[in-house]
Amino acid sequence: MVSGGPYGIEDILGGAGYLKALVILLVLPLVWSVPTALMIGELASALPDEGGFYIWVRRALGPFWSYQEAWLSLTASIFDMAIYPTIFVLYLSRLFPSWTAGSRGTLWELALIAVCAIWNLRGAPSVGHGSMTLFVILLAPFAVLGVAALHHGWSLHAHVLWTSAPAGGEGLSTAILVALWNYMGWDNASTVAREVENPQRNYPRAMLISAGVVALTYVVPLASVAFAGLAIAQFTTGSWTDAATQLAGPWLGLAIVIGGTITGLGMFNALMMSYARLPVALAEDGMLPPVFTARNGRGVPWVALIVCGIAWALALQFSFERLISIDLILYGASLILEFVALIVLRLREPNLERPFKAGNLACAIALGVMPTALIVYAAFASRDEKMGHMPALAFGALVAALGPVFYLISRSLWSGKNVPEELAESSYQL
Repeated sequence: MVSGGPYGIEDILGGAGYLKALVILLVLPLVWSVPTALMIGELASALPDEGGFYIWVRRALGPFWSYQEAWLSLTASIFDMAIYPTIFVLYLSRLFPSWTAGSRGTLWELALIAVCAIWNLRGAPSVGHGSMTLFVILLAPFAVLGVAALHHGWSLHAHVLWTSAPAGGEGLSTAILVALWNYMGWDNASTVAREVENPQRNYPRAMLISAGVVALTYVVPLASVAFAGLAIAQFTTGSWTDAATQLAGPWLGLAIVIGGTITGLGMFNALMMSYARLPVALAEDGMLPPVFTARNGRGVPWVALIVCGIAWALALQFSFERLISIDLILYGASLILEFVALIVLRLREPNLERPFKAGNLACAIALGVMPTALIVYAAFASRDEKMGHMPALAFGALVAALGPVFYLISRSLWSGKNVPEELAESSYQL
């Protein structure tokens, strides 16, 4: 849910150069991933309920803010989920250019959404086991690439231009934004807590171990091609194929391309499982029609799955950079609410059973400082990005501002119609 391997980090290198790119990829896990993983580890182990972060915010701040959390997450997903079919088609076009020409690319993106929906209908275990298999397959070519790059650097004594990078600060800002996007999404796994074995033990371990694994899958391939002395002038999204072909031959380039299609499929598939649980939690709280709670024989919320898939299909035509800017703004706002929920629950419910605890109260407060600062930076750095004729920041603010409006609409239409009495009473008290 967080990473599909090194695919997508190419623009970090193109914007910052080898040295700065490696520094960004090494530092961000410490100030972005680890604090977020610690926060999620504590909350997921204390409140392992389906709906994850929506449940945490509801318990800490009440139904209004939990609705905003769900609103921000679901609207962010519209832009986030459009990125992975784009990556899928980008790499498929390198295999069969004629297949993705014109409107055919959109048809492939729609086909990917349909395939993932069918896969998800088989249940969370099927998605989880499939994700592990796809992860190994898509990383295998990069292991070969790393070995080939090291051999190339040693045998040819390649000259490494560590500090070479495009002039100007805009490239560096883009690199940081792309890196933030590549390291975000840790809270997505929390929405399927009810379907995870021993979540009190497994969530904290999964968060912390994965933070290290993700960083390695980015840093090692990038350091390898740096050691090989490859030029970065044309290193943009999809350039891993060219690097592999140059270092080992067309066969490895082909393997990288196949892996690129797999990463688009795998990440969309796993995130579909996560996001589809949010409408269910909203419907159970009386904030969406009861039909969203409908499940098939495997416990999969099939109505929520289909509705989300249609919404994601509508955002397929935006550019990669534009999608990242909006995604970061909306996701960032929802992440800040989760850090607030962590602190509020520490103050209001000090006796809440916490199988994993991220330090004392001062540590819990400090955890959110750097992620919040990075979110503010991301919003500032994308101020010139446009969404149609509107700045991306203003567009994100407008989408967020619609949250309270739809909260009032949801309450007037569905509140109390499908909420258990004890849950409604508890939400009122919170």
